[in-house]
Amino acid sequence: MEPRIDLMQNAFGTKLAKRLYAVHALLQEASLPTATQNLVMLRASQINGCGNCIDIHSKEAAAEGETATRLNLVAGWRHSTVFTEEEQAALALTEEATRLADASEGVSDETWARASKYYTEDQLIALVTLIAMINATNRMAVTLNQLGGSYQPGLMQTIATT
Repeated sequence: MEPRIDLMQNAFGTKLAKRLYAVHALLQEASLPTATQNLVMLRASQINGCGNCIDIHSKEAAAEGETATRLNLVAGWRHSTVFTEEEQAALALTEEATRLADASEGVSDETWARASKYYTEDQLIALVTLIAMINATNRMAVTLNQLGGSYQPGLMQTIATT
Protein backbone atom coordinates (compact mmCIF):
# COMPACT_ATOMS: atom_id res chain seq x y z
CA MET A 1 0.00 0.00 0.00
CA GLU A 2 1.20 3.46 -0.88
CA PRO A 3 0.00 6.78 0.50
CA ARG A 4 -2.60 8.35 -1.75
CA ILE A 5 -1.29 11.84 -1.04
CA ASP A 6 1.74 12.79 1.06
CA LEU A 7 0.40 15.70 3.08
CA MET A 8 3.88 16.90 4.00
CA GLN A 9 4.89 17.10 0.33
CA ASN A 10 1.78 19.06 -0.62
CA ALA A 11 1.75 22.83 0.03
CA PHE A 12 -1.91 22.90 1.04
CA GLY A 13 -1.48 19.76 3.16
CA THR A 14 1.44 21.35 4.99
CA LYS A 15 -0.62 24.51 5.66
CA LEU A 16 -3.42 22.36 7.00
CA ALA A 17 -1.04 20.37 9.23
CA LYS A 18 0.28 23.64 10.68
CA ARG A 19 -3.26 24.83 11.47
CA LEU A 20 -4.13 21.53 13.14
CA TYR A 21 -0.96 21.75 15.20
CA ALA A 22 -1.88 25.33 16.18
CA VAL A 23 -5.15 24.03 17.65
CA HIS A 24 -3.15 21.42 19.56
CA ALA A 25 -0.85 24.16 20.89
CA LEU A 26 -3.87 26.23 21.98
CA LEU A 27 -5.19 23.26 23.96
CA GLN A 28 -2.11 23.52 26.18
CA GLU A 29 -3.62 26.67 27.71
CA ALA A 30 -6.28 24.54 29.41
CA SER A 31 -3.66 22.74 31.52
CA LEU A 32 -4.93 19.31 30.53
CA PRO A 33 -2.03 17.03 31.53
CA THR A 34 0.24 16.13 28.63
CA ALA A 35 0.22 12.46 29.62
CA THR A 36 -3.58 12.46 29.45
CA GLN A 37 -3.51 14.13 26.03
CA ASN A 38 -1.09 11.53 24.73
CA LEU A 39 -3.19 8.65 26.07
CA VAL A 40 -6.37 10.11 24.55
CA MET A 41 -4.78 10.60 21.12
CA LEU A 42 -3.30 7.12 21.18
CA ARG A 43 -6.56 5.45 22.24
CA ALA A 44 -8.70 7.20 19.62
CA SER A 45 -6.11 6.34 16.97
CA GLN A 46 -6.19 2.68 18.03
CA ILE A 47 -9.98 2.57 17.79
CA ASN A 48 -9.88 4.18 14.35
CA GLY A 49 -7.10 1.89 13.11
CA CYS A 50 -4.85 4.80 12.16
CA GLY A 51 -1.32 3.34 11.99
CA ASN A 52 0.20 6.72 11.19
CA CYS A 53 -1.34 8.39 14.25
CA ILE A 54 -0.60 5.43 16.51
CA ASP A 55 3.03 5.71 15.41
CA ILE A 56 3.15 9.46 16.04
CA HIS A 57 1.41 9.50 19.40
CA SER A 58 3.11 6.45 20.89
CA LYS A 59 6.55 7.79 19.93
CA GLU A 60 5.81 11.33 21.11
CA ALA A 61 4.48 9.97 24.41
CA ALA A 62 7.59 7.82 24.89
CA ALA A 63 9.82 10.80 24.08
CA GLU A 64 7.97 12.76 26.76
CA GLY A 65 8.67 10.06 29.35
CA GLU A 66 5.66 7.76 29.06
CA THR A 67 6.52 4.19 30.03
CA ALA A 68 6.33 1.25 27.65
CA THR A 69 4.06 -0.55 30.10
CA ARG A 70 1.44 2.19 30.01
CA LEU A 71 1.68 2.61 26.23
CA ASN A 72 1.26 -1.13 25.74
CA LEU A 73 -1.81 -1.20 28.00
CA VAL A 74 -3.75 1.73 26.54
CA ALA A 75 -5.99 -0.55 24.46
CA GLY A 76 -6.76 -2.59 27.59
CA TRP A 77 -6.89 0.27 30.08
CA ARG A 78 -10.04 -1.07 31.78
CA HIS A 79 -8.16 -4.24 32.70
CA SER A 80 -4.95 -2.73 34.01
CA THR A 81 -3.65 -1.03 37.12
CA VAL A 82 -1.37 1.60 35.59
CA PHE A 83 -3.78 4.45 34.86
CA THR A 84 -5.08 6.98 37.37
CA GLU A 85 -8.81 7.46 37.92
CA GLU A 86 -8.51 10.78 36.08
CA GLU A 87 -6.88 9.10 33.08
CA GLN A 88 -9.49 6.35 33.11
CA ALA A 89 -12.23 8.98 33.01
CA ALA A 90 -10.56 10.64 30.01
CA LEU A 91 -10.12 7.29 28.25
CA ALA A 92 -13.78 6.38 28.82
CA LEU A 93 -14.85 9.74 27.38
CA THR A 94 -12.49 9.20 24.43
CA GLU A 95 -13.95 5.81 23.64
CA GLU A 96 -17.58 6.95 23.80
CA ALA A 97 -16.93 10.14 21.80
CA THR A 98 -14.94 8.21 19.19
CA ARG A 99 -17.59 5.52 18.86
CA LEU A 100 -20.59 7.85 18.46
CA ALA A 101 -22.04 5.75 15.65
CA ASP A 102 -21.88 2.63 17.82
CA ALA A 103 -23.99 3.96 20.71
CA SER A 104 -27.40 5.55 20.33
CA GLU A 105 -26.88 7.92 23.24
CA GLY A 106 -23.35 9.01 22.32
CA VAL A 107 -21.48 10.02 25.45
CA SER A 108 -23.39 8.78 28.48
CA ASP A 109 -24.26 11.03 31.41
CA GLU A 110 -22.32 8.63 33.64
CA THR A 111 -19.15 9.01 31.58
CA TRP A 112 -19.56 12.79 31.43
CA ALA A 113 -20.09 12.99 35.20
CA ARG A 114 -17.01 10.88 35.79
CA ALA A 115 -14.86 13.16 33.61
CA SER A 116 -16.41 16.27 35.22
CA LYS A 117 -15.34 14.97 38.61
CA TYR A 118 -11.66 15.24 37.66
CA TYR A 119 -11.40 18.01 35.09
CA THR A 120 -12.25 21.72 35.13
CA GLU A 121 -14.61 23.17 32.56
CA ASP A 122 -11.66 24.51 30.52
CA GLN A 123 -9.98 21.11 30.66
CA LEU A 124 -13.22 19.40 29.57
CA ILE A 125 -13.51 21.76 26.60
CA ALA A 126 -9.89 20.99 25.73
CA LEU A 127 -10.47 17.25 26.16
CA VAL A 128 -13.57 17.23 23.93
CA THR A 129 -11.76 19.35 21.33
CA LEU A 130 -8.72 17.06 21.46
CA ILE A 131 -10.93 14.01 20.92
CA ALA A 132 -12.68 15.70 17.98
CA MET A 133 -9.37 16.80 16.43
CA ILE A 134 -7.67 13.41 16.72
CA ASN A 135 -10.74 11.72 15.24
CA ALA A 136 -10.66 14.15 12.30
CA THR A 137 -6.93 13.59 11.87
CA ASN A 138 -7.38 9.81 12.03
CA ARG A 139 -10.02 9.93 9.34
CA MET A 140 -7.84 12.06 7.09
CA ALA A 141 -4.80 9.83 7.57
CA VAL A 142 -6.71 6.58 7.02
CA THR A 143 -8.49 7.95 3.94
CA LEU A 144 -5.21 9.18 2.46
CA ASN A 145 -3.47 5.93 3.49
CA GLN A 146 -0.78 7.63 5.57
CA LEU A 147 1.37 4.78 6.84
CA GLY A 148 2.89 4.38 10.29
CA GLY A 149 6.36 3.22 11.15
CA SER A 150 8.78 5.94 10.12
CA TYR A 151 7.81 8.84 12.38
CA GLN A 152 10.59 10.48 14.38
CA PRO A 153 9.64 12.25 17.65
CA GLY A 154 9.59 16.04 17.32
CA LEU A 155 8.79 16.04 13.62
CA MET A 156 5.33 17.56 14.09
CA GLN A 157 6.79 20.50 16.06
CA THR A 158 9.39 21.00 13.33
CA ILE A 159 6.73 21.11 10.62
CA ALA A 160 4.59 23.49 12.64
CA THR A 161 7.36 26.02 13.10
CA THR A 162 8.83 26.02 9.58
